[in-house]
Amino acid sequence: MPLRGRSGPVAETSHAIAAAGPYRAPRWLPGGHAQTIWPWFIAQAPVRWRREIVATPDGDRWAFDWLDAPARDGAPLVVLFHGLEGGALSPYAVALMEDLAGRGWRGVVPHFRGCGGLDNRLPRAYHMGDHEEIAAMLAAVRERVDARTTIHAMGVSLGGSALLNWLGRAGAAAAALVARAAAVSAPHDIVAAGHALDRGANRFYGYVFLRTLNPKARALAARHPEVLDPSSVRRYRTMHAFDNAVTAPLHGFANTQDYWTRASAKPWLAHIAVPTLVLNARNDPFIPADSLARGDEVAAPVVLEQPAQGGHAGFVTGPFPGRLPWLPRRLMAWFEGGAAVPVSSTSAAAVGDGPLAPDPAPR
Repeated sequence: MPLRGRSGPVAETSHAIAAAGPYRAPRWLPGGHAQTIWPWFIAQAPVRWRREIVATPDGDRWAFDWLDAPARDGAPLVVLFHGLEGGALSPYAVALMEDLAGRGWRGVVPHFRGCGGLDNRLPRAYHMGDHEEIAAMLAAVRERVDARTTIHAMGVSLGGSALLNWLGRAGAAAAALVARAAAVSAPHDIVAAGHALDRGANRFYGYVFLRTLNPKARALAARHPEVLDPSSVRRYRTMHAFDNAVTAPLHGFANTQDYWTRASAKPWLAHIAVPTLVLNARNDPFIPADSLARGDEVAAPVVLEQPAQGGHAGFVTGPFPGRLPWLPRRLMAWFEGGAAVPVSSTSAAAVGDGPLAPDPAPR
């Protein structure tokens, strides 16, 4: 499977892709919608968590769920930023933490404000470009571990978008907090993804998000009528309408278009200075493939990996009813130093489809 950079093919020399195998969807699970939804129906082993309520710098609070499992001395820590209305119980989070526990690594899921079962006290929530929140959460994590601990950060969907925003803005300074980073199923161009989410069958996903976002918005308006007029907050049926009435005014954007444009991560990919894997399935139902970044649009330490299938944060493997080990293994191979690309003007890489390999054997 060749890596294609700014000056043409670059030889694949790392063990990381081989360790996880290039992703292929099982034949019994065709299509981006099925590959997105099915992980929620796969039974997974329960993960033990230790919850910590963490004060934010501005007087609010976060819920940090720490992986409660034995870790080896000096083990690295993986920080997982969840997607829209996700959290520590999301399938991708459970799968990753199970893998971390098996390796003796540490993990933590910092929940964005209003998530993890906590109401946010301030007139603020979270959004796709929330780089300030990512920076503050990572600083809080760093304060809670030994200074010698290696920290890796990853984000899924919204969490990945916010993480990429922070990585691009922080540039070389990001290395003070994280050694490596990864973004999974994060939109690069939110305008394209936002419009796709509100069309056709994709409206189902918007309905799922809005089922919890709408009551949260009403509760926030009741607590902070000076910011959101309770009489004007209604049951929104599209993400465009919700972002226009709630997300944008809460976070200083003029409207939905302003929010989606300014929060998009694509312009920041060229400024990332720490090794970062950006993984997107090209059949993601609500992230159009033609909106994804190209190799010539990203910085040298960024590796773009865009398999043909996988859905949105899906990546199911194996015979029915399927398993979710591929994504954790791919991420761990990356965090362990795999798929490193030489730092040069030709090293920004997009990994396309290559020969299909068998599913990795169970660990």
